[in-house]
Amino acid sequence: MGKQQFLQTGRLMKLIIRRDRIRLSVWLIGFLSVTLLTAILYNDLYSSQEERQHVASTMENPAITALLGPGFGLDNYTEGAMMAHQMLAITILIVAVMSVLLVVRHTRAEEEEGKVELIRALPSGRLANVAAILLVMAATYLVLAVATGIGLYALGIDSMGLNGSLLYGAALGVAGLFFAATTALFAQLAQTSKGAVGLSFLLVGLGYLIRAVGDVSNEALSWLSPFGWIIQSEVYVNNYWWPIVLTFFLSIAIIAVTFYLNSIRDLGAGFLPTKNGNRHAKGLTKSHLGLTLRLQKTSIISWAVVAFVFGATYGSVLGDTETYFAEIEMMKEVMATQEGVPLTMQFVTMIASIIAVLATLPAIMAVNKLKKEEKRNRTEQLLATALARKKLLGNYILVGLITSAITLASAGLGLGIAGAAVIEENLTFIELFNAIMIYLPASWVMVGLAALFIGLGRLNALAWIYLGFIFLVIYMGDLLQFSDAVRNISVFEHIASYPIEDINIISSIFLIVLAFSLIVLGVMLYRRRDIKG
Repeated sequence: MGKQQFLQTGRLMKLIIRRDRIRLSVWLIGFLSVTLLTAILYNDLYSSQEERQHVASTMENPAITALLGPGFGLDNYTEGAMMAHQMLAITILIVAVMSVLLVVRHTRAEEEEGKVELIRALPSGRLANVAAILLVMAATYLVLAVATGIGLYALGIDSMGLNGSLLYGAALGVAGLFFAATTALFAQLAQTSKGAVGLSFLLVGLGYLIRAVGDVSNEALSWLSPFGWIIQSEVYVNNYWWPIVLTFFLSIAIIAVTFYLNSIRDLGAGFLPTKNGNRHAKGLTKSHLGLTLRLQKTSIISWAVVAFVFGATYGSVLGDTETYFAEIEMMKEVMATQEGVPLTMQFVTMIASIIAVLATLPAIMAVNKLKKEEKRNRTEQLLATALARKKLLGNYILVGLITSAITLASAGLGLGIAGAAVIEENLTFIELFNAIMIYLPASWVMVGLAALFIGLGRLNALAWIYLGFIFLVIYMGDLLQFSDAVRNISVFEHIASYPIEDINIISSIFLIVLAFSLIVLGVMLYRRRDIKG
């Protein structure tokens, strides 16, 4: 591959950075802030070695191992060992998701929109576009790695030395580079952005699942997963750098294969065959609602499976909740334990609200699909027919409401089935199921909020920011001692903590009315604004 293949890579890098400067900055600052805050909280909450060793004794449960990874240094559970054990696997997962979304956005998605064709029409190299996004991602993860490493070391925590802190940052950085490389590879193999995203998330999901099964049953199996390699670095315990180096060179090899495939591939084509669709629409797909459901079918099913697994994972540990968390100071702070109420029931209410937030993500995404269609100039073609604007937006909103109900129900089934099988408290399947389903009105309010921003034609990111705030209030509100005034901003706070409290029918009806009021307002605004407003 000659230099001409990479002509204008630098300019394309500047363009990508300019377009995503806010997105990347917010992500880096937010990620770094959460990481450092978590380290500080661990240091403050576990003031003695005895307390930390009690936490370590709860970490040997197979469900916890599957969720977080093997516990290295459990015999001397320092703040650093705790941080790496309880945070590294989850943060790698978040980094992987970011890599997938950003790389697909600037590769296969831009090919579908014809942007890469415009770039190729200018004096630029054939590999310039894919090289530019990979270099931007590499630079982003280098900044993340260095900032995280130096930031953790600067906290001055005894068990978080410079070597271990830099290794922690390097683990996150190299994980991001690996999943950026694999996503770029899948962008060459798949013919569509949806296919590239699907393959990439399949790798992420399988990698995490294989690591989980391997850590519980067969350690050798974990080596088939990138999550397994990186966790084997034993950060803050033995500080092995070789798994990080191994992952880095494997990423470079994948990038080399990606460049080769991109150099021989026709623009817009892929190496994996795509199944042909039906020549004529059938049944429900003849309507716009049916078409919208069909296009989002894979996403809805995938999120339903994720929600079920998430619910079942936490349901499987409910039987030992009293043993695990009764004397752990952090869990007392997080759940604001109440006298006379079994800790298991309190844990159920907290985890149900967290799962409900997770189940709301795909519902907001389902509504926001219309904004993406609008950016790709597809809505103009639909509105040129007899399809009314209110019906166009209404169908996406209806899909969002359906998606919310399906994912919440799926999570409730997972929590109910797994929890009822192991729990010794007086909690039935129906109670565990309803503990999640009562959040449906609050989830619908988020759908209404997304519809409102679609109607405005801007500020869509505020729905995600608000959902992030809701998660922060639920997960860290007691720990950070938020006032009631701040808590009440979260719509999820107006749902009763079932099964500790009775279901508040009046509050639920109010939230449903609020949700449909937002929906109506969003539809009215959408009818009046310009399509590309």
